[in-house]
Amino acid sequence: MNRRLALFAAVALIATPALAAKDSITVGMVLEPPNLDPTAGAAAAIDEVVYANVFEGLTRFAPDGTIVPGLAKSWDIGDDGRVYTFHLNPGVTFHDGTTMDAQDVKFSLDRARAADSANAQKPLFAGIETVDVVDPLTVKVTLAAPDGNFAFNMAWGDAVIVAPESIAAAATKPVGTGPFAVADWKHGDRIELVRNDAYWGTAPALARATFRFIPDPTAAFAALMAGDVDAFPNFPAPEALPQLQADPRFRVVLGSTEGETILAVNNRKPPLDNVKVREAIAHAINRQDIIDGAMFGVGTPIGTHFPPHNPDYVDLTALSAHDPARSRALLAEAGVTNLTLRLALPPPLYARRGGEIVAAQLNAVGIRTEVSNLEWAQWLEQVFKNKDFDLTIVSHTEPADLNIYARPDYYFQYGKPAFIDLMNRLTATTDKAARTAILKEAQEMIARDYVNAYLFQLGKALVADARIEGLWENEPTQANDLTRVRWTE
Repeated sequence: MNRRLALFAAVALIATPALAAKDSITVGMVLEPPNLDPTAGAAAAIDEVVYANVFEGLTRFAPDGTIVPGLAKSWDIGDDGRVYTFHLNPGVTFHDGTTMDAQDVKFSLDRARAADSANAQKPLFAGIETVDVVDPLTVKVTLAAPDGNFAFNMAWGDAVIVAPESIAAAATKPVGTGPFAVADWKHGDRIELVRNDAYWGTAPALARATFRFIPDPTAAFAALMAGDVDAFPNFPAPEALPQLQADPRFRVVLGSTEGETILAVNNRKPPLDNVKVREAIAHAINRQDIIDGAMFGVGTPIGTHFPPHNPDYVDLTALSAHDPARSRALLAEAGVTNLTLRLALPPPLYARRGGEIVAAQLNAVGIRTEVSNLEWAQWLEQVFKNKDFDLTIVSHTEPADLNIYARPDYYFQYGKPAFIDLMNRLTATTDKAARTAILKEAQEMIARDYVNAYLFQLGKALVADARIEGLWENEPTQANDLTRVRWTE
């Protein structure tokens, strides 16, 4: 009997580690972030690592896109719509042990709206008139005009709360309030997060998370099949999805994103400042060919800069239907011949694969292209910052970002006064029906001005080990939120 008990105990000791629930995950990403400070960078890959994991804002996006409390447990809006009073959660600390309080909120918002701010979404904060500390757990934000969208704005990754003691090193050593802290960054390979045991909120199930950067689609597929990565929230090889869908080891979910994928046009660069030339470019494009050829059918055609899943979307694809004859006629009307345009392509496959198709389609109507493949840092410097381009393909993954067309200095340089007026009216409007009408008018204005050629809404192909739950199936903002992720066995 004693021998049997001893044998049972030995077997139990051996078996226990295998039966213990897994508490680590390796997540695949296509692109490595250029830095880890979401308040000073435009790259989506930054938020894909740090949003909700490392940094938190006053509010945040829930998986369904709704706005829910973050560091602020609640907020009040004054009768005139100009004063937002945020009530902060108590007991919040940064990863370095310092207390997060109303002074940090004031510092973060004042820094984001300062004249020398490097925030990529500075207009989110432009309406702020003053930020006042009422007490350590209460902040009063007074706006210059009513803004029914302010709580939404505060959910963006660009609006996370940071501390003056640590912000200078945030690009490489970020210090946030989130449930995970950055443990290591092996450049060119991975970023490792560890659970923040002093986290103020609900503790995550995961003790460790690793983001591995695998830009090559073939390598991404191989990493999944070999078990080197447990999940790929934005799987880059859509051609492999049927095989993965047939494999019981994996769960494959086709969701939606906020990513309007566009052939962006430099609206101030002759002859692209002529609307007939921009319209000619739009009619040269066959969207479905790009979706099928570059994305293996994963994507939804769009005719304006607005997501089709939004109830306020207007289908304007007919305004820029594929019509090569119309394209050639418009070029002739504009007096444009022998046109050669520079097409700058960032690293994502939708751009590189899609760019080959776009170049061929433009060539078919007499527009030659000089294609250059850029890394993200080059694209951000040359195209986004210096506006040194003719055409580029990029997916705008920021949520509800139609207002970028109201920025005259934005990289495609539209900024039509009538459109700016529409966005100002939208900001000041709280009535839902009135907001819908303005949004529809705005969508039509940019479609009829052919500001850009609108290609497709970026799909989200989530591929994960079938035992993992809690990953976002849709993408209301650019994020790989791990706060509710766990292994089921």
